Formats: sequence, C-alpha cells, structure tokens
Amino acid sequence: MFDVMDPGSDHGAVYQDLVRNPGARPEELAGRTGRGRAVVRAVLEELAAEDMVVAADPATGSWEAQSPTTVVEVLMHRNQLRDAALRRTGAELQRLFRDARSEAGRHDWLEIVEGRQRFITAVKHMHRSSRRQVRIIDVPPYYGSPEDNVELEALQMARMAAGVTYRTLYYESAFDDPIAAPVMVREIEAGEKARTLPDLPIKLLIRDDDFVIVPLPGEEFPDLVALLVRPSRLLQALSGVFETLWRFGVPASVNRSGTHLDDRDRQILNLMASGATDEAIARRLEVGRRTVVRRVSALQERLGATTRFQAGVQAARRGWL
Repeated sequence: MFDVMDPGSDHGAVYQDLVRNPGARPEELAGRTGRGRAVVRAVLEELAAEDMVVAADPATGSWEAQSPTTVVEVLMHRNQLRDAALRRTGAELQRLFRDARSEAGRHDWLEIVEGRQRFITAVKHMHRSSRRQVRIIDVPPYYGSPEDNVELEALQMARMAAGVTYRTLYYESAFDDPIAAPVMVREIEAGEKARTLPDLPIKLLIRDDDFVIVPLPGEEFPDLVALLVRPSRLLQALSGVFETLWRFGVPASVNRSGTHLDDRDRQILNLMASGATDEAIARRLEVGRRTVVRRVSALQERLGATTRFQAGVQAARRGWL
C-alpha cells in the first residue's frame, strides 16, 4: 500500500510535486523528484488508478493532481477497506495462534505462556531487557493487579529515561477510561509517542525487533494464554500489523483543550489542504508570510504531522476542515 502523505516515497514525491506544478510531464517530474522516468510513469498509473491524479492532456503527456481534499476522501475510503482487512487479519492471526499452540513444542521461535502471573512476568522482562524501542498496542482487558500496573509504569518510565523509544497505539476512547487515562497521560508527558485508532484488532508488545508477546483473546481458554514469538515470519507479520496501524493513527495529545481551532487557523488549514503556498496564504489572508509560517508550523505540531499534506489529512480526520 503506497503512501502519498510521505514525501520521501516515490508516490508522495510525485503527487506532491504535481500539487505544486500542475500540468507537469513525466520527464519534468523525473527531473525534479530524482526518480527515473519509468518509475514516474508507473507511479502515475498507480495514482491514477486510485483517482489521485488524472492525465490532463494526452497529446502533451501532462498530468494534474486531484485536489488534496479529494485525495483525503480517497484515503478515508481506503482506510475503511483497510480496517475491514485488519479485522480479517486479526481473525486469521487468532486461527494461526490456536494452530501454533498445538505445535509450540516443535518450534524454538514459539512459546506458549499460560496464566496471568506468568504473562505479567514475561511483560516485565521485556520492558527490562529492551534496548532500542518498545511498540505496544494497548487495549483492554488489563491483566495485572494494581501493584503490577504500578511496577509496569515505573519500568516504562525508567526505560524511556535510559533512551528507549516507546510507541503506543491506544483505542480511541482511552482518554475516557478511568483506569487507562491517567497512566496514558503520564507516559505521554514523559516522552511516549502515542497515537489512537477506533478499532484495534489485537493486543501486543514488541521488544526491539526480536520478541513479541500477544495474549490470545476469547473465552475458549480457562485462563489467560499468551504467545511469545521470537524472530520468524510470524514476528515480521505482527511488526507489519503494528506499523500499518501506526501509519494511520491520530497523534494523541494530553492537552484535550487543544482541540479548539480559531477561524484564522481553520482558514489556513483549508488553504493548505487546497495546495496553497505560504506566500499565497499570506496574500489571501492579508497577513505577513512569517505569520503564516509560524502558524503552519504550530498547526503541524498540534496535528503530529511532518508535512503540510499530512496536516491536511489529520485535520480532516479530526473534523477540523
């Protein structure tokens, strides 16, 4: 799945160049983006298939970008399809987990943990032994005792202080959860990178790139059963599921009052979404360019976006446009 929000990708570079340079030909796009002509032509065909660009003049070979607002709608539809696919993926993983449980003794990359206390002990070990990053999909139920949860929070704080990066995906209503919300806010304030999604198919924790623990959902087991996965295709698949979800998550902010948007910022966001430059926005709103640059930067920070296009997508998801 390509990502036109990422200016470093082939598709993102070509689309965003077309936003700035309407009517461009493939050779011009190739020259400005540093991609080969064959790559640019393939990218244009793929973008056209997704209704993100259109051939403007077959005689000259020129192309036009669809407006970012239109592309946002395309992305929203694609997200709905993605959510359905992820639900199917979750069901398939559940089947795989059940099958793997019966074969756990046959594979050195797979281990079954039974019982809540053994599960919590394994999770604590993963925090303590992390060296680079920990990735978490955090959804109920929570299996630890209050004492366990206090210790787990302290472990995460200590590992972040030691330089370990934490990225956590929370379910969308986590801020309203009286148990999860206070911990979530403290961890974000301490440096955790957090995003939210309305529908998360599994609960997991990935240590660095070499260890995953996944509790098995459902009522078919008398006690908690979790799967420990070491380097394998299954670990790669679970890591890929996390990264796909992370890409589409909405950055979580502990400043809940920050959802208010004044009329000037709303105007700036709408002009950004239409592809207007800072200079064009300044002329339209009759303000200085530096003012626009400063407010665009602040809006991107609030939205957790690294590019103007990402800011438009995130703003649309939050209903700001």
